[in-house]
Amino acid sequence: MSGPGDTSRIAVVTGGNKGIGLEVCRQLASAGVTVVLTARDEKRGAEAVEKLTGLGLSDVIFHQLDITDTSSIERLAELLKSRFGRLNILVNNAAFNGHEPVGNPSFSPEMCIAQLSGMDAAQRVEWMRQNSRETYDTAVKCLQTNYYGAKHVTEALLPLLQSSSDGRVVNVSSGFGLLRYIGSEELKQELNDPENLTEERLDELLAAFLKDFKAGAAETRGWPKDFSAYKVAKASLSAYTRVFARRHPELRVNCVDPGYVKTEINWNSGYLTPEEGGSRVAAVALLPARGPTGALFANGKEASFV
Repeated sequence: MSGPGDTSRIAVVTGGNKGIGLEVCRQLASAGVTVVLTARDEKRGAEAVEKLTGLGLSDVIFHQLDITDTSSIERLAELLKSRFGRLNILVNNAAFNGHEPVGNPSFSPEMCIAQLSGMDAAQRVEWMRQNSRETYDTAVKCLQTNYYGAKHVTEALLPLLQSSSDGRVVNVSSGFGLLRYIGSEELKQELNDPENLTEERLDELLAAFLKDFKAGAAETRGWPKDFSAYKVAKASLSAYTRVFARRHPELRVNCVDPGYVKTEINWNSGYLTPEEGGSRVAAVALLPARGPTGALFANGKEASFV
């Protein structure tokens, strides 16, 4: 295992025990990066590291992390500081889908293959909508995880990122995070204006969204229809990425849409493999020095936030 005097790059991947996160860990480790794989569940995290070790990837360690728990984030920061003294790459991948199944169906890969066969992407999303519901509690959890969790981890690890010569942050976004899903033109313009937008204003907007959601008025107030909390959280994460990138030009801070990947977060309704989605995330994490910052990548290239 690499030590504090080692010159290899150090990466943290949140939600690294399965799906896209596990694949990002594998691809970064394969590129010679020392990876700290994090997950809420210690058993699953340790098993994920064992799996990667079995592939001959020895520079992967597990550290328990709940991105919604401040003390858990602090423990991670302390580990990184004492063991490595720096952080080169942070991949904010951990996420929550913002809805719950209607009833108690089993969304196993086998079942989904049978039900989704022949459906295009739009039909698969509609299948998810019909089989799920959003509640106020799931909306709160969605924002706390997908937006505030990523933000708090980034801020806690900022000094370590600044201690490396080429610190970079990769926020895993989604096609659902595009501003086209927001009905209000005023909201779109505000979220698409990183020069004037502030983190305090983002807090106000998210509080307003939750208030409108609770009142059953989200769509009429211009917030997205269907999977609204997830869309708002990812759009806000993209906006935060751009604001943070402007504030810290010494870092490379970008978003990446991995595509519609077959993972637990979408009940295995996606059509890309975790390997395909993970490769898009890893590619942004491994961009050449002095590359783009404050950008969104989709399909392997820079894309519009709208």
